[in-house]
Amino acid sequence: MTPALLESRPEGLYSPAAGVFIDPVRPVARAVVTHGHADHCRPGSRALLCTPETAEIARARFGPDAFGAVQPLRCGEALRVGDATLRLVPAGHVLGSAQVAIEAGGRRAVVSGDYKRRADPTCAPFELVPCDLFVTEATFGLPVFRHPPVEGEIAKLLRARARAPERAVAVGVYALGKAQRLIAELRRAGFDEPIHLHGALVKLCRLYERLGVPLGQLADAKATAKEALRGAIALAPPSALADRWARRLPDPIVAAASGWMRVRQRAKQRGVELPLIVSDHADWDELTATIVETGASEVWVTHGAEEALIHWCATRGIAARALSLAGREEGGE
Repeated sequence: MTPALLESRPEGLYSPAAGVFIDPVRPVARAVVTHGHADHCRPGSRALLCTPETAEIARARFGPDAFGAVQPLRCGEALRVGDATLRLVPAGHVLGSAQVAIEAGGRRAVVSGDYKRRADPTCAPFELVPCDLFVTEATFGLPVFRHPPVEGEIAKLLRARARAPERAVAVGVYALGKAQRLIAELRRAGFDEPIHLHGALVKLCRLYERLGVPLGQLADAKATAKEALRGAIALAPPSALADRWARRLPDPIVAAASGWMRVRQRAKQRGVELPLIVSDHADWDELTATIVETGASEVWVTHGAEEALIHWCATRGIAARALSLAGREEGGE
C-alpha cells in the first residue's frame, strides 16, 4: 500500500510518502520550505529543501548555520523522495516562494504555502497545478476581501505625496516581499527618485538586487538630513512608524501597505492616515477560483478564515476541512 500523501502532525504538515515535513513549526530531520517568511521557514532542521532564492533568503535572515544542510531545488525539477516524486512550483507570493507538489500511487497533493494570483515584478507568477488534494492558505478567506488593482493603490500614494510636498510619506511594509514589491511598483509607475529605507529593510533589498530584481536608487533614511526628506517616500517595518525612527521624518503621512487595510477599523487602530490595499496573498475570489481550477476533490484549509472557505467548498460538493497549524504569524499580508 502506498503511504499517505499528507497528514497533520504536531510538528506540522507531513508527507509519509516522501518522508518530509512541509513548513514545519519546529525543527525536524527533513523540511521542505515554501518561502522565507519566519512563520514558514524556521531554523534548526537538519536538512532543508527549498528553491535557490529561498535558500539565499534563509541564510540572510537566519545565518549560514541555521540549517544542517540546504538542498536547493529549482521550480519545475522533479526529485524522487522516498516513495514519492516532489516538485516545487511558483507560488507568486514573494521571491523564491513555491508550492509543493507531491505525487505517489497515481495521486497528487499540492501544498500552496502563501500565494497570490496578481502580477508581481519581484517574483515568478503563480502556476496552477491540477491535483487531487489541495492544501490552501486562507489569510483573506472572507468575501469582504477583494483586493483592488495595485496600480490604483500606487497612484493613491503618489497623489498623497504630490498634495503635501512638505511632508514625507512613511509606509509600513514587511521586510521580505512587501518592501521590494512596493519599490518595484513605484518604479513601474515612473517614480525614479531615491526611495529611503529603514535600516531593517536594507539587507533584503540588496539581496533581491543581487538575485536579479532591480530596485533603482535606494537611500538610508537615517543618514539623510530631515529637511532633505520633505516629499520623500520612506519605507519601514510597521512597528518603526510608532517609534523614534519616524520622528526624524518631516510631518510624515503614515501609510501601510497590506490586505488588512481593507478593514477601516484596523487602519484606524494602527494610526494609518493613508491605507494602501496591497497584498501578497490571494483574495476571496482568487482563493475560490484556484480551488475550482485545481480540480481537487479534497481541500484542506489553513492560516486564516478557514470556516468561510470550508462552507464555500461544501456548497459545491468539495470535501474540505480545517488544518489548524500553530505559529502562522508573519505572512507578508
